[in-house]
Amino acid sequence: MKVKDYKELLIWQKGIDVVDRIYRISKGFPQDELYGLSAQMRRSAVSIPSNIAEGFVRQHNKEYAQFLYISLGSCAELETQIIVGHRQNYLTREDHDGLLEAINHEIRMIRSLIKKL
Repeated sequence: MKVKDYKELLIWQKGIDVVDRIYRISKGFPQDELYGLSAQMRRSAVSIPSNIAEGFVRQHNKEYAQFLYISLGSCAELETQIIVGHRQNYLTREDHDGLLEAINHEIRMIRSLIKKL
């Protein structure tokens, strides 16, 4: 069965789940991080499913792959930001580990999709 809408893609849905988790967790960050780490994490997280969606609607697999590579970059950015947040004691070990595992899963799914294009 051919996927007709990017919202049907598990890879996009998992990306949205990561966004939800980042928004929920970053609400607990100190107020002085509102325009700092919190905002950067939110932008990186939103970029992951956004680029999956944008690539999906492109007409060519080469363009789609390029947007998936951008999503991979956003995953790496978010991983780094999560590590920084944990080191600053803004994230619990549980949130740190859970988020890194979710992102690692997303990375594996993105790489697999790129190979299939």
